[in-house]
Amino acid sequence: MSQKYYLTTTLPYVNAKPHIGFALEIIQADVLARYHMLRGDEVIFNTGTDEHGVKIYRKALEEGKDPQAYCDEYAAQFDALKQSLNLSYNKFIRTTDPDHMKAAQEFWQRCEKNGDIYKKKYQIKYCVGCELEKTDSELEDGRCPVHPNLELELIDEENYFFRFSKYQLPLLGLYEDNPDFVMPRNRLLEINNFVAGGTKDFSVSRLKSKMPWGIPVPGDEEQVMYVWFDALVNYISTLGWPYDEKKFKAFWPGYQVAGKDNLRQQSAMWQAMLMSAGLPPSKQIFIHGFVTSDGQKMSKSLGNVIDPFEMVEKFGTDPLRYYLLGAIPAYDDGDVTDEKFREFYGAQLANGIGNLNSRIMTMLENYCDGKIPDDAGRIICVKEKFWQNYSEFLSNYGFDKIVEIVTGLVRQFDTQISSEKPWEKIKKGEDISGLLYSLAESMRHIGVALLPIMPATAEKILGQFGIKVDWKNFDWAGATKWGGLELGTKIKKSEALFPRLS
Repeated sequence: MSQKYYLTTTLPYVNAKPHIGFALEIIQADVLARYHMLRGDEVIFNTGTDEHGVKIYRKALEEGKDPQAYCDEYAAQFDALKQSLNLSYNKFIRTTDPDHMKAAQEFWQRCEKNGDIYKKKYQIKYCVGCELEKTDSELEDGRCPVHPNLELELIDEENYFFRFSKYQLPLLGLYEDNPDFVMPRNRLLEINNFVAGGTKDFSVSRLKSKMPWGIPVPGDEEQVMYVWFDALVNYISTLGWPYDEKKFKAFWPGYQVAGKDNLRQQSAMWQAMLMSAGLPPSKQIFIHGFVTSDGQKMSKSLGNVIDPFEMVEKFGTDPLRYYLLGAIPAYDDGDVTDEKFREFYGAQLANGIGNLNSRIMTMLENYCDGKIPDDAGRIICVKEKFWQNYSEFLSNYGFDKIVEIVTGLVRQFDTQISSEKPWEKIKKGEDISGLLYSLAESMRHIGVALLPIMPATAEKILGQFGIKVDWKNFDWAGATKWGGLELGTKIKKSEALFPRLS
């Protein structure tokens, strides 16, 4: 039965070009969105850009640009990932969109009406990189551990605050009642411990005279909204809230994908804000790790930031998707280097999926007149257990596990071919049609399994068997059953799926 499915990534700041860490996040989200699309669900997949705050304002000034013009330039670069990474998102929200700005102001007013926004003078240590207050216990050698290259700033002014302290117990109750609210479980434990340690009210505005690049606070022309308060509202403003209640109620609550540096903002601050505004909490939040380069955190100062556009240019879209999903642990940090990528490409793609596909299609051409043979004597090679595991891993965000079981199938069928030796049996006059049907059907199953993972490659594999993928009307249940190939269908062998790298 078709269901409504809403999924969103975080919104990256537009103070720098897209990097490989965000590519990982949006590809993971794309896999989920495509899977639900194939299952017949009505999917809204949201991403976009976070365009307010000190970092962006200062960066625009550094480059001598109007802040809006600066944001327009960088937002276009992030939106270009859609084509480069073959993404399926159908919502791209910018926090400078007029509708979003109105929604953020409405959200503010609801929280204020609930008594959760108040004004006070304060002094804090502030990390511009995180756009967050930092306590002494969070610092390492007096600096933010996430942005050690940046000097902490001392903010001493009068701003509005959100009454976060009011929501300590409701948040703890949310986590207790929903043990899968944050995935993986260790991240839920982490945020539970953070909230249990005390929720301190946080600033939600800045003086316009010091930082004019933000959404005006309703009723106070001297203040603009703090970037996190404004940006988090995108998850519902993109659904038309508060003006399209029907659409909002149909798709919210939704699923969120975020990096571990966003754990506090997504699973505590945002949830408390929703409670304050009288709205349901998110359905589930998946937290992924960081992408490192040769074991080091990527930074411009080290010169090791990996550009996803350059990786695609060098290796191709689907190979990059497969590497990030399969070689990077779904729940932890993972490493990307050219050497590791080439090794993975050779083992998993060129000598794995690509080689198996070539072997099977060549035998069909040579021994079956290029047609799907009779299935008498066939062997069911892909068990229902594979698809049960596939669904379970995906529901638990185990992207690396899915790549692992697909790799297992590839090895299984390669071993079967080497063991059965069809070329020797054909010389002896044995009927190998059932065997070849089984291998062809196995390749079809691999193609179906790869649809959310490497969509273009999967379409090539299935296209060889005359199967055209209709993403809006795909019979997922039927496609995962054994016996989906039509006997006598003329096949058309594709070119090498993964040519060897030079």
